Amino acid sequence: MKLGRAATAVAGLALLLMPLLGHVPNVASAAGQEPARSPAARVLVLSDQARRFLLLQYRGFPTEFMGCMIGEVQGQTIVVQRIAPADVDPTQSTATWVVPQQTCESAGWTGTVGMIHSHPTAERCWYVFPGTQVLSSDGRSFLTTPYPVDAIMCGTRVVWVSRDLTQQEMPVIADHNATLASSAAP
Repeated sequence: MKLGRAATAVAGLALLLMPLLGHVPNVASAAGQEPARSPAARVLVLSDQARRFLLLQYRGFPTEFMGCMIGEVQGQTIVVQRIAPADVDPTQSTATWVVPQQTCESAGWTGTVGMIHSHPTAERCWYVFPGTQVLSSDGRSFLTTPYPVDAIMCGTRVVWVSRDLTQQEMPVIADHNATLASSAAP
């Protein structure tokens, strides 16, 4: 009986401490990746300039484009002030694939909080295959970066993911009657 109470106490203590330690059971763990130890982003805010840039880039290219999201981390909120172009050789961008030549920092950008790329056909905009815990190539790629978020421009919406692989989406064209940010339920 003492062992049962001790196990219950340890389990209860572990549940209480998990949020403090930054461990959230997630797809990253299931995929064999080490979960992030800092609080995962829950809100992504895009400035008007960032939204305009994304719409122009999306309309202008039949191939994937890539950009560096420049901004700041404010707790669990990521504020993107602008999108800087990533250093991409045109031969390294197709309708389904894009590869930068160097990191955003190596290209001279500071304050990078994440990367964003487009899916020109506005299809397959996910980091984890729907209904599974299997990472897509975008999900696997994100886990190799040091940034707190990653995003996909998908038609008139942005699909984004945080370090715990919580995927969310938001409209690019702001509805002035709605919030400009997206957030996960607590």
